[in-house]
Amino acid sequence: MVDQREAIPGVGTAADAPEEPDSYDWPAIVEGLNRYLRLGATPVGLKMLDTVADMEAIDRIRRPDGQLMLDQIIAQARWNGWTLGVTGDDLGAQCAAPVGLLPTTPADRHSPGGSGGRLPTTLQWRNSTSMSGVWFGSDEDAIAHQQAMDILPSGRYEALAVSPLTSGRLDPPDICLIYGTPGQMIIFINGLQFHGYKKFDFTAVGESACADSWGRALKTGEPSLSIPCFAERRFGGVQDDELLMALPPAYLPKAIDGMAKLSRNGLRYPIAPLGIQADPAQSLARSYANRS
Repeated sequence: MVDQREAIPGVGTAADAPEEPDSYDWPAIVEGLNRYLRLGATPVGLKMLDTVADMEAIDRIRRPDGQLMLDQIIAQARWNGWTLGVTGDDLGAQCAAPVGLLPTTPADRHSPGGSGGRLPTTLQWRNSTSMSGVWFGSDEDAIAHQQAMDILPSGRYEALAVSPLTSGRLDPPDICLIYGTPGQMIIFINGLQFHGYKKFDFTAVGESACADSWGRALKTGEPSLSIPCFAERRFGGVQDDELLMALPPAYLPKAIDGMAKLSRNGLRYPIAPLGIQADPAQSLARSYANRS
């Protein structure tokens, strides 16, 4: 069984990802994020776990009392400061799929961490028409949406945990989740691009945007920015002006270092508006003088 699991792709790593440090100073990292971004909520880590026992062994882990959406679980971590663990049993199919917690075969439903027959298999979920007539105009549109979602392959992991980064309980998490305004997110991206420039491409599947954030980041290891969807805002407490960045933790020191250099150049958050009728020449000259 262990060998079969190891054959299933796990959390992805981008080919050009920063080198993983020997250790992380989580309080210092969060302090750096807050210094340059003035975040309104706690950054959260998410870690996939091989077994339910691994999840239950985490210090001060909480379990949901009933079935919740994963965005609700993450909201409890970022707003309440809790450390929580879930299996596919604790989530609906649309939340379990992006994090690889659907059963791969009917037999898997009765394995540890399985759904006891309640959740569909990944193949059944990929062909679900449950959103037809609600979010999409036909069965074909609903299936196309399911097929388009980035998800972690099922069968490798039995559980996951989420916790504030500052707790250090998931050291290190597989991905970090940072919520912020568009202004905060562009400065964060600018920080990532200061050295080793790369153009970032992000996705938008529409509803079920968790596939664009944690689903894509877990699958590819790439920084993944999303526009949180209706469900994330209605159930997960995501604010009207918030976007979500999901990315592996190795990117955080790189982003903070880049934002520090941008700040020394006068490029920092909050971005002070000059005025829609003011001549920009003087402001531009301070940044670009003697540069061709």
